[in-house]
Amino acid sequence: MAKRKVDFENRGFQNRWETEYMFVEIEGKPVCLVCGGNVAVIKEYNLRRHYETKHQDKCKNMDTKQKLQKVEELKKSLVSQQTMFRKAKSQSEAVVKASFIVAEEIAKSARPFTEGEFLKRCMIKVCDVLCPDKKQAFLNVSLSRNTVADRMCELATDLQEQLIERGKDFIAYSLAVDESTDATDTAQLAIFIRGVDSSLCVTEELLGIKSMHGTTTGKDIFEEVSKCVHDMKLPWDKFTGLTTDGAPAMCGEKCGLVGRMQEKMKRENCTGELTVYHCIIHQEALCGKALKMENVMSVVTQTVNFIRAKGLNHRQFQSFLQEINSELGDVPYHTEVRWLSREKVLNRFFELREEICQFMKSKGKDSTFIQDVKWLHELAFLCDLTKHLTALNLQLQGRDRVVTDMYDAVKSFQTKLRLWEIQMQQGNLCHFPCCQTVINQHSTAVFPTAHFVDKLSTLHIEFTRRFGDFELQKCNLQLFSNPFAVDVEKAPVNIQMELVELQCNSKLKAKYDSVGPTQFPQFIPETMPQLRLHAARMLCMFGSTYLCEQLFSLMKMNKTAHRSRLSDEHLHSTLRVSTAQKLTPNMTKLVAKKRCQTSHKDKMA
Repeated sequence: MAKRKVDFENRGFQNRWETEYMFVEIEGKPVCLVCGGNVAVIKEYNLRRHYETKHQDKCKNMDTKQKLQKVEELKKSLVSQQTMFRKAKSQSEAVVKASFIVAEEIAKSARPFTEGEFLKRCMIKVCDVLCPDKKQAFLNVSLSRNTVADRMCELATDLQEQLIERGKDFIAYSLAVDESTDATDTAQLAIFIRGVDSSLCVTEELLGIKSMHGTTTGKDIFEEVSKCVHDMKLPWDKFTGLTTDGAPAMCGEKCGLVGRMQEKMKRENCTGELTVYHCIIHQEALCGKALKMENVMSVVTQTVNFIRAKGLNHRQFQSFLQEINSELGDVPYHTEVRWLSREKVLNRFFELREEICQFMKSKGKDSTFIQDVKWLHELAFLCDLTKHLTALNLQLQGRDRVVTDMYDAVKSFQTKLRLWEIQMQQGNLCHFPCCQTVINQHSTAVFPTAHFVDKLSTLHIEFTRRFGDFELQKCNLQLFSNPFAVDVEKAPVNIQMELVELQCNSKLKAKYDSVGPTQFPQFIPETMPQLRLHAARMLCMFGSTYLCEQLFSLMKMNKTAHRSRLSDEHLHSTLRVSTAQKLTPNMTKLVAKKRCQTSHKDKMA
């Protein structure tokens, strides 16, 4: 068509379309201004024949000036019609897009689908006040429960298609897998993926969530994960890492997910080694149990539960604190599942220990344990150490965490344990403020330094044992975090030559110093493919199942006792939309597939 158009322009013919034959060009085609017809082949003979056979009688009495005037009128009329249709189409698309936007926000805020109707009523009432002339536009937005549910599924499908498309470019990817139950006791298996493409850009998204209505054995979990990988069209030879919690169904070397995944890679003839990690946050929490100080924690929990479990006791305790003008108004509950609550409970209990002692006496309860100096020493030590463990836990949480940074945080804490052990032997309690407070209050009592040195030593041994799998990867981790300090002779053979070139390149060393280890891999030149591939494998590695735990929290907010009939499909769609970070729904594409449809309720309004 473009070639024919150029031919006409070369012949000087196109400028005669309007004046002689009343034709204009629309989207590369000649259209008659009088009847709206067109011709099959763009030739002057065809245009002239159309004009002479259909319109010459109407225009034969017009001179050139009148014909030009008529052409201008017809062009204005045509433009007016086109504008009207474009405006109607634009309004229709805006209405549909608005419904998609509201559905996305409902998913992200964990609201029920019926919130769409409530939001629409609010918008219409606001419109009546601010812009009553726009009310019909708001009425046309379909936000019924079924519409919001359908929009949610379409948004999730679009995000899944985008992830599949990105997965085609992955040169390495890892999975984080965890399982939990929802409000109806249905097991939900969460699978997150972190993939790295050839440009070393990281994509961290929900790969899939599978409902398991039967058993949750290692075989069942393996089948669901394999199906999810297959549906996403991910190659097994690019699979480099797997991170799970410590459940036997996950970590079993023969019947568990880990063992079956390794066997699957052998069957697929994958040359690469699968790196397996036990969630680093979970292990950190388990290390704290090695202290074996339940004698302190159980007493604190029983006392707090006595105060908080009964409404009368709780009200009286709060009134008591107000009477004595205490700056602290209450004690929080401790929940075993919520690991970070331990530090808050211990810290508040220690701060209110004297007030709690008085209150327990007034209730006729035994409070001698609080006056026991030995028990107070253990409480103070546990309070200080739990505070340090909580700080480490918070360091390990979050999205887009690189495994080397998480490993560095653990190594740092292990070094701190050694320092605290030495200082404790010397009686230096500068990093244990609660212990120092108790010593100042009971200066005549002997502080059990040797006992707490043993506790710190036990904790250090437990950290070393539990994080042994990270220690085995120490060489690979250092090669990523600081390649310029790695001994070339100890590096893998296939990387040694490229590593020598890298370490001798002063420009790359300066770039590493300026951007840091996480961003540096993007600047490794294409002439060093093995180093780039190694960096991709490290970048894609999950250090924890934090994203899975975060997803389960969202699941509890969405599928509650009041929404227990929420279907698996709608739950999965909602969670995919609400957890998406780097992927955004393609609204233009989704709107193009739709047309403005008002719900039955909207038509009746």
